[in-house]
Amino acid sequence: MELGTTLTRFLVEQQRKYKGATGDFTGLIADIATAAKVISREVNQAGLIDILGYQGVENVQGESVQKLDRFANELFIKVLSHTGHLIGIVSEEMEDILQIPKSAPKGKYVFLMDPLDGSSNIDVNISIGSIFSIYRRISEGDRATDEDFLQPGRNQVCAGYVIYGSSTMLVYTTGHGVHGFTLDPGIGEFLLSHEGIKIPSRGKIYSINEAYDALWDDAVCRYVSQAKQEKKTARYVGSLVADFHRNLMKGGIFLYPKDKSHLEGKLRLLYEAAPLAYIVEQADGAASTGTTRLLDVVPEKLHQRTPLIIGSLEDVRQAETFFKS
Repeated sequence: MELGTTLTRFLVEQQRKYKGATGDFTGLIADIATAAKVISREVNQAGLIDILGYQGVENVQGESVQKLDRFANELFIKVLSHTGHLIGIVSEEMEDILQIPKSAPKGKYVFLMDPLDGSSNIDVNISIGSIFSIYRRISEGDRATDEDFLQPGRNQVCAGYVIYGSSTMLVYTTGHGVHGFTLDPGIGEFLLSHEGIKIPSRGKIYSINEAYDALWDDAVCRYVSQAKQEKKTARYVGSLVADFHRNLMKGGIFLYPKDKSHLEGKLRLLYEAAPLAYIVEQADGAASTGTTRLLDVVPEKLHQRTPLIIGSLEDVRQAETFFKS
């Protein structure tokens, strides 16, 4: 499709390809884009108004919640919970399932999100992002259940992220390629800027937090040593969306393995790892726990953590040989 096409037109054109499409899914993506525009505005104003600083509370992960984290979480809920597309919402910021209000129509999808990943970087003007995932519900009735959310990542019907940086970009896949849309603030529209994104099969970048090297096991140490011998370039921002987006575009590998302090890994399976894994596979890349395809992992709880090795196909496969040996 022609670059510069609006997200709205792109969604409508895609919908026409599928007989029997009801428009539910198209409407849901459009609502996500609306929330992203509002969050983008607030992020861009963060240095001008009193929106920074901690809320004085902790999320379910035990992490301090910043004001903009809470704002983004509540905004997605406000925008999505009354549209009739969803039956339930879960978030990194909430302990339990948010049921769609009784007064609102119920839909056939569930929505999972990390509403504002990397928000601790706002005050130093580093790119941050929102990560989201959509599954078709499994249960019946007028309430969502854990079963609806505890599905392997391969069952996703959509995954995406929004990166708030020098420009705001929405990247998503429905299992038929990965497409990127850049927000034109002048007209308030997301415009097609990257159609059919493909990650290079091998990259020159490796991304890992080397401050934790004393906690790494032997496999991680050996792989990082190998990466350095191959003269790969170290690039690590500390904002998952920013690190992933760079490697998706340029090629490379991102690693957040388990270590002596995080025996199950640190990243959240449902809210961070699985959505990005679905995106990268659709872009011809790969995602792994080190020993298992990430999209084959069956979650056992809503806030389950996991190791994550993700990026260019050949780089991930090479890393796996170290973890499996």
